[in-house]
Amino acid sequence: RPQRPRSTRTGGVHSSDQAGRFLRGKRATPAVRLNGHMNTSRIIILSALALASATALSGCAIADSLQNEKASEFSSSADLVADWEKTAPWLPEDATGIRIRETPDAAPATLLATSSTALDPAVCIETERLSGPTFALDGAPSPYTDSAFACGEWTVIPTNDGWYGWTPNHLDERAASCELG
Repeated sequence: RPQRPRSTRTGGVHSSDQAGRFLRGKRATPAVRLNGHMNTSRIIILSALALASATALSGCAIADSLQNEKASEFSSSADLVADWEKTAPWLPEDATGIRIRETPDAAPATLLATSSTALDPAVCIETERLSGPTFALDGAPSPYTDSAFACGEWTVIPTNDGWYGWTPNHLDERAASCELG
């Protein structure tokens, strides 16, 4: 077996080959460089990777806070009633796949839900649409229709498979729904 060139490490405790592996007996193990340059480079690289990972994992939360928005999802109307600080009394009980975009204080909010149930005529009345949503939701129809349902503080329009609503609505829309009782 040919001899590999060896150099003595500082202090003469271990010897290493040119590939930077410490030789102990007949087994070679990877060398760990202890000079300041290598450690500083590793720290910088690892810190950058940690920062990039944290940013990627919390990217939505960062974007939401910068845009003064938050997003929520609920699997059913029962979950929404139990866990959401705002109310949507117009939302049918069979609603699923509920997605909400709102401000952190839940003042303006936009809601998209899947439902096969009609809106309750004791809660909602069809009227001229005078308002529009503050936030857009992917998959929602254009809110710019001639008519909409006024449901208290909410305005609601039908989608292909459910309902799209927003609050606050126009005072005249709200007044129209107040005539219901």
